[in-house]
Amino acid sequence: MVKYGNGGWEWIESGGGPLIVVPEQVLTSWQGCDFESTTNDDDYGRACEVEGYLGVIPVAHAQALVLGEPWPATYVPKHGCFVCWIAADSEDAMLGSVEQAIGEASWEAEVLWEVPGPVVLLHSGLPGVPGPDAEFDELDRLRIDLEVGRYLVRAAYATPAPRTTMVLVGLTKLSPDDSAGTTP
Repeated sequence: MVKYGNGGWEWIESGGGPLIVVPEQVLTSWQGCDFESTTNDDDYGRACEVEGYLGVIPVAHAQALVLGEPWPATYVPKHGCFVCWIAADSEDAMLGSVEQAIGEASWEAEVLWEVPGPVVLLHSGLPGVPGPDAEFDELDRLRIDLEVGRYLVRAAYATPAPRTTMVLVGLTKLSPDDSAGTTP
């Protein structure tokens, strides 16, 4: 489910449900979708219950960040944000507009997220660790090195250029005594 663009960015794609960012240390606890279940009470179902652009759900002794819409996403370390691709003529057009989009963003959704270290972006329907019959591998996920700490996470819908639309999910690391933070 990873799409490689001309710029070499790794995009994680969804099979129709939300993407999720799981702390690497609890990745084995993420079970994804139970295709044999007749209920919606598996991990994937919990991720699907998140309304809007983002939310936080528990996974083992940590929290996972849910990117609530099924758009391809990547992480741009330079800007400390996830970019969710809604529309663009090319990857260059999308990523070339990120800085402008951040500058013009009207940040809406907001959550606090406790991060215990590196995280992994993947489709929420996939298990954190593939089983022996898995049809995916490490290319279906994107590892992101985040510092341990508390983050203010905000989302913004942006159209920084004609035919270029995205959702930005910005991360701002808070200091231990900071309760509000600043705009990413």
